[in-house]
Amino acid sequence: MKLCIANKNYSSWSLRPWVLMKTLGLPFEESLHPFPMGGGQCGFETFSPSGKVPLLVDGEQAVWDTLAITEYLAEQHPAVWPADAQARAWARSAAAEMHSGFGQLRKVCPMSCGVRVKLHQPVPSGVLSDLQRLQTLWTQGLQSFGGPFLAGEKFTAVDAFYCPIAFRVQSYALPLSEACQAYVDTLLALPAMQAWYQAALKEPWIEPAHDAEVLAFGQLEKDNRLSE
Repeated sequence: MKLCIANKNYSSWSLRPWVLMKTLGLPFEESLHPFPMGGGQCGFETFSPSGKVPLLVDGEQAVWDTLAITEYLAEQHPAVWPADAQARAWARSAAAEMHSGFGQLRKVCPMSCGVRVKLHQPVPSGVLSDLQRLQTLWTQGLQSFGGPFLAGEKFTAVDAFYCPIAFRVQSYALPLSEACQAYVDTLLALPAMQAWYQAALKEPWIEPAHDAEVLAFGQLEKDNRLSE
């Protein structure tokens, strides 16, 4: 299988299937296609039916969209979702909510692994609402299924869907409860997350349009990309 992704520093959707497959030990070839410098057409339409990444290619089969990729993998690898039916139903619901929700958090705090940003005050109310919902959801999962991951003791797809949030918490110093911060720390410590982060810092592409989005609601305090 081949997984087509974009820049590791910026592409939250690319991270999700990548970290899922790496953590579960599912073999794949990585094909990285960086965003064009200065914006403009990505050119992803030359290989992706949707013109977007991630894209999973398995022989003659192309699968696009992170949720579709996840379910395609689950058909072959049951460990993608929790074994327990109740945990599995909750995990699917929580992953779908991440897929379609938390719009203000995405807008104000776009993923950029290598930077540290101080948000302008006051933080938009929509971001605070998203953080409140996020913590309610995480707390429910951690308490219901015992942790340290959202649906129990094993990393599954629902955790992969929230891995970009862990990088956002790190980049923007987002305030969380002790239990939710501990969950973020668990995600950040995963070998696959560490590998992604180190690769992101070494990427040669510092793309102005994405960086402008990152600083639209905050002030740059540190850029670790420049020191690596």
